[in-house]
Amino acid sequence: MSIAFRIDPAHTAVLSMDCQAGIVSIYTQGDQAAFLARAAGVLKHARASRVTVIHVKVGFRPGLPEVSSENQLFGAIKASPQHQKLFQEPLGSIDPALGPVEDEIVITKHRVSAFTGTDLAMILRANDLDTLVLFGISTSGVVLSTLLEASDADFRIAVIKDCCADRDADLHSALMEKLFPSRATVLSAADFLKLQPGE
Repeated sequence: MSIAFRIDPAHTAVLSMDCQAGIVSIYTQGDQAAFLARAAGVLKHARASRVTVIHVKVGFRPGLPEVSSENQLFGAIKASPQHQKLFQEPLGSIDPALGPVEDEIVITKHRVSAFTGTDLAMILRANDLDTLVLFGISTSGVVLSTLLEASDADFRIAVIKDCCADRDADLHSALMEKLFPSRATVLSAADFLKLQPGE
């Protein structure tokens, strides 16, 4: 394989981020079945390789006490009962095709990055996980924010490009082709499936 990326299962985590039913349906229109199949394949391969799988989702308490009205992105959600439904059951649940199995960790976040205000960093340190394989929705949201924070914290990072989605296709492409490669290895789902432990 032309792309070199090592997978040591004891030190690697796959982060499936914001793949909630409502979000998936909005961001993958016309490609939803294929997107879910690719992402499910990545999770299946990770589990078979004994790689840690961690699920990240957006969620709020009733009334969104976690959100400041000064936050331009989340403040708009707090002001809109209609938008809040996207993060409530059933739309707020992780899509069944990508849902956690057995004792896989689910982290609920209240900001864009998977790290901000969560115990993700503590979990990764406690389990000696120094390599992250990221995918999720959106490319310019949780994937970008989490990747930048992980990069600054010296994690080894890969991003699975065709298991990410964004409403702006040009922005998605620019991030995958121009920004992400300076901080991570960019793989396709097919590339990831070819990786064997130790490679």
